[in-house]
Amino acid sequence: MKAAGTLTRADLAEALHRQVGLSRVDSARLVEQILGNMCHALASGENVKISGFGTFVLREKGERVGRNPKTGVEVPIAPRKVLTFRASQMMRDRIVKAG
Repeated sequence: MKAAGTLTRADLAEALHRQVGLSRVDSARLVEQILGNMCHALASGENVKISGFGTFVLREKGERVGRNPKTGVEVPIAPRKVLTFRASQMMRDRIVKAG
């Protein structure tokens, strides 16, 4: 994995390959299956909780009135679903220690 920047699917698969000893193909397949299961659960309206990491939650945002900052004209913003992530306390503690 890189010291800074973006962690990619390939990085995760490579870490599995090195640390667990799975083949590169099996590692990539496992990463895809995990991410696919997470996406399927979220698309079905379920929350995804990974102990010690955090929780992905789908929230419904209601319709509201927004304002164009340039013109000041009010425009309605349609209701929508948003995906939020809340880090676990363990993850927050690790981030603070690493920083």
